[in-house]
Amino acid sequence: MSLHPTVAKVTERIKRRSGGLRDEYLRKIATMRRDGAQRGRLGCTNLAHGFAAAAGDKPALAGLSISNIGIVSAYNDMLSAHQPLAGYPAIIKAAAREAGATAQFAGGVPAMCDGVTQGQPGMELSLFSRDVIAQATAIALSHDMFDAVLCLGVCDKIVPGLLMGALSYGHLPCVFVPAGPMPSGLPNDEKAKTRQLFAQGKIGRDELLEAESKSYHSAGTCTFYGTANSNQMMMEVMGLHLPGAAFVNPNTPLRDALTAASARQAAKLVGQQHLALGELVDARSIVNAIVGLLATGGSTNHTLHIVAIARAAGCIVDWADFDALSSVVPALTRIYPNGSADVNHFHAAGGMGYLIRELIEAGLLHSDIATVTGQGLMGHSQEPYLADSGDLAWRDAPTSSGDDTVLRPAGTPFAKTGGMRLLSGNLGRAVIKVSAVAEDRHVIEAPARIFESQGQLQQAFQNDELNGDLVAVVRGQGPGANGMPELHKLTPPLGVLQDQGYKVALVTDGRMSGASGKVPAAIHVTPEAAHGGPLAKLRDGDVIRVDAKTGRLQALVDDATWEAREVLPVNAEEATSSTQGFGRELFVAQRAAVSGAEQGACTVFPPLEEATA
Repeated sequence: MSLHPTVAKVTERIKRRSGGLRDEYLRKIATMRRDGAQRGRLGCTNLAHGFAAAAGDKPALAGLSISNIGIVSAYNDMLSAHQPLAGYPAIIKAAAREAGATAQFAGGVPAMCDGVTQGQPGMELSLFSRDVIAQATAIALSHDMFDAVLCLGVCDKIVPGLLMGALSYGHLPCVFVPAGPMPSGLPNDEKAKTRQLFAQGKIGRDELLEAESKSYHSAGTCTFYGTANSNQMMMEVMGLHLPGAAFVNPNTPLRDALTAASARQAAKLVGQQHLALGELVDARSIVNAIVGLLATGGSTNHTLHIVAIARAAGCIVDWADFDALSSVVPALTRIYPNGSADVNHFHAAGGMGYLIRELIEAGLLHSDIATVTGQGLMGHSQEPYLADSGDLAWRDAPTSSGDDTVLRPAGTPFAKTGGMRLLSGNLGRAVIKVSAVAEDRHVIEAPARIFESQGQLQQAFQNDELNGDLVAVVRGQGPGANGMPELHKLTPPLGVLQDQGYKVALVTDGRMSGASGKVPAAIHVTPEAAHGGPLAKLRDGDVIRVDAKTGRLQALVDDATWEAREVLPVNAEEATSSTQGFGRELFVAQRAAVSGAEQGACTVFPPLEEATA
């Protein structure tokens, strides 16, 4: 199937825009590559330190005759998604030896959970943790002992951070190894209703906690289609997982077989320069990630993360690329918050193999990219299973959906577009996701109510001050102000107001979770208010138009008045409270150096103007 002209055009635009930056990146990783074992460049003292505790693997490591795989893991046993990773190193080491290689645990990276920190001070460290993870990954690999890498991680900032860090060692092959989602629990729509009842004061904390515990109930990723599961989709369409690895439940024989196979495959890739990570992640695979995101109604957080990942590979992506692709990529799934099903239902209906084949046949994915299997992307239209012998095998994914309320073919999609738009106007640039928003709410025009924190909005809701049409503006939430926290705690009160018949929208320079849904939200507004962005000019009562149909974000204030308006500083009390305590004082440098939202809210790269000069 020929490539869709818009997909081809956006890909070529990214290649041209990236130009010298991509060439510089490829030259850099080429200089890091050597023939033979990478550890061969180490001095004897260095090498002896590197295998001092390697027990039976010492002779192999000393002799430089076999490959050594570095394991970088986000394991901790507090977070359900990462708890299953505890046993992976033993599985990997055994499989590596079977493949004639060795494996060492290179290092761990932090893994924080936005579900735990929602509405809490720790959320203000969340986005910055992505870049810390990237740096920690680079530190883990800095010993130069490794010929290939296995990255073990699942959730929101962890996979983007691991990928960014691994790309700094892009001369090495790298396979991503997931843990899979927990089995289905309380249906997501019931959970959402319970949260709204709690926001209205109709049920108490005990009832809310019982519902939440039935939803998040065991080891594995949360089953709604938020950032974590969007990550797993993305690794598949970029060809960085083994085919079908994303959504196999943890602690099952198939999951363990896939983990072992990932180690064997990493060993096979050593020495194949064209299959090194930095070669696999290019403009084509980045476009595939965006297409997959749009086709599945994935997390808005990836309008930041994909930009940052691309930059790590020497590619430059902006929100206009997302917008252009969204106009031609159909919505093929309905997974909560875009529907009632969860990722287990999606997987059972045909999952990633079915989705990838449909998108390739529609000309919407680059099928010619290389992948960690050494094949093209069509190889990822297969699904794994255990044969009667117990061996891992792959078969073609189903040719028809097992449930067309969850997963549909490209010819009869849920919607003709991807439901993610770029907004621009006198309030700046923003993104909006409308795949879960009723069509009659794609345009909201209402008076602004200004808040300096999500706590202020919640208090106003509890005081019954928001009964009417409104655009809630929560400013001072950008990366330079307080780390750009998710404001998902606002979804229940705003959802209640919308259900009461009011026209409601949110405008913010902060983020919304991948779990955000039915309330229209113009998010990631840039330039941010703390840097003098237009949100700082708004006043209570200004009429705002949030128009996802025409792509406009506009304060309906006459030009002369708007130009004459003073830019208000971010509320000093709120700003101070977001810089002290709970570790936030350690991130002063990051808040000062972070790039804008459309540049990925990055702290680890120089400003783009300098990088491309």
